[in-house]
Amino acid sequence: MSGTLIVVCGPTASGKTKLAIQLAKYFYAEIISADSRQVYKELKIGSAPPSEEELKEVTHHFIASRTLDEDYNAGAFEKDVLALLDKLFQKNKYVILVGGSGLYIDAVCNGFDKVPNSFPEIRKQLQSLYDEKGIESLQKKLKELDPDYFEKIDLANPQRLMRALEVCIGSGKPYSSFRKGIVNQRDFRIIKIGLELPRDVLYKRIDTRVDEMVNAGLVEEAKNLLPKKHLNALQTVGYKEFFDFFESKTTLDEAVELVKRNSRRYAKRQLTWFRKDKEIQWLLPDDIEKIINVCEA
Repeated sequence: MSGTLIVVCGPTASGKTKLAIQLAKYFYAEIISADSRQVYKELKIGSAPPSEEELKEVTHHFIASRTLDEDYNAGAFEKDVLALLDKLFQKNKYVILVGGSGLYIDAVCNGFDKVPNSFPEIRKQLQSLYDEKGIESLQKKLKELDPDYFEKIDLANPQRLMRALEVCIGSGKPYSSFRKGIVNQRDFRIIKIGLELPRDVLYKRIDTRVDEMVNAGLVEEAKNLLPKKHLNALQTVGYKEFFDFFESKTTLDEAVELVKRNSRRYAKRQLTWFRKDKEIQWLLPDDIEKIINVCEA
């Protein structure tokens, strides 16, 4: 395999979709979505997928290709994308990988650590602990069992905390011991473009996007998904806030404001994740000429 994978990453609402389409048209390339929620068919609004018009402009992959009942993860994504790249690079020198899911992007670029398979019974116990005593109980337990990983993990993500604890308890070894940080060499070139905007501009774009999604029917979409609220893919910003509203824990206005606040916090976490990668070149989303020059260098 040979070719160039252009990675477009950055926080939510930073303009990744628009830029990816511009690059795909310029390089006659196809687009692979690296978004852990856009892959699901049921999340038509809350995951902010490309519009029908955008999907018609350029061929996209991994958009609405799975159902919520399928257990899809970064390891499976890595395997599927590498197989697809093998085919796409036979047609074109360039492929665009775009998204805000850092774990999915890392899996494709660097490989995914061989972590033990799931321990369902332990996961159930951890879920009960989380339901009864909250996220702090998970944080405290992980700090005891794996202080190294505790310093690196997103402590606001209960699913990541439970997964790490599940491995710690089930294997008897720290989760961090399975994460060797070994980079798998890829036989294609990788160029990473990170999109950055002034914080006030980004936050305004996030607020506007949430309002647009609510106007497009996000509340109704979330209501239809209420029976599946236990699934991992729905334990995320844009859905869990409305589940609380449906259960009369908040008002609708409060739920919308929480989505905006939590989206801003999520954007900060995304930036923290991506800024650890020194291979990413940070540019403004509208500086298309400079971005193309970087890709062609």
